[in-house]
Amino acid sequence: MLAILICALVGGFFGQKMLKKHFEKAGHRCMTFRMDPRAKLYLLLLANLMLLFHVGTGAEAAATALCLLLFFLSGKARAGVRLSVLYFGLLAVDLFVVPRAGDGVLLNLLSLVSVGVRMMLPCIITGAYAFSTTTVGELTAALRRMHLPESIIIPCAVVVRFFPTVGEDYRHIRAAMALRGIAAGRGALLRHPVQSLEYILMPLLMNSNNVAQDLSAAALTKGIGLAGRHTCMTELRLTAWDFLYPALCTLPLLWKVVTLL
Repeated sequence: MLAILICALVGGFFGQKMLKKHFEKAGHRCMTFRMDPRAKLYLLLLANLMLLFHVGTGAEAAATALCLLLFFLSGKARAGVRLSVLYFGLLAVDLFVVPRAGDGVLLNLLSLVSVGVRMMLPCIITGAYAFSTTTVGELTAALRRMHLPESIIIPCAVVVRFFPTVGEDYRHIRAAMALRGIAAGRGALLRHPVQSLEYILMPLLMNSNNVAQDLSAAALTKGIGLAGRHTCMTELRLTAWDFLYPALCTLPLLWKVVTLL
């Protein structure tokens, strides 16, 4: 498993260098790997299928390593390193700590948490990559290319912008609390949980309703709900990589299915 992590890190580094040289020779400004939103949605579906059917640890680790490689190819090496350390650290706990847990209560609790979080991480990793590298316009154009109804496209467009806006509101609330000396510091949320819930959760919940209404009104004002054919400035085009890379990520799951037959 350590070899898979090393291959992902090294391959992502050199892959990003090769893509950079390729784009420089071609004269393009964009020097990072770009995947079509439809291929990203397929990877997200694939990660959920792995969680649903509970594939083996080896197949899961291989598919997750390939998904982590996308962070390095897309120029998000810092996020890729953090998620790689988190996933493979939990995988190491699952491989070396869980078999030796025995009857210890703390070790069994640690094993339960590590296994549960590790199994959900592929979905989180794939979702983080998909939505951090896809704009609202690209997602809307991709969903329209898939001929989905507007009743699905509009909520998806609102949700993609909802969570970043709520995160920004959370940072503003934390900054306002720090200025007033309320639950200041990194560990303040753990030291004063009741106070933190009172000063953070309540304003955040009240503001979330306003954010959802504002984003919905903004989307409808831009004509996203109008009938008829919509034009889009975002040009989407499926390339060979959009077929090859998802197929490569599917191989561990297919191998697991074949071995079970």
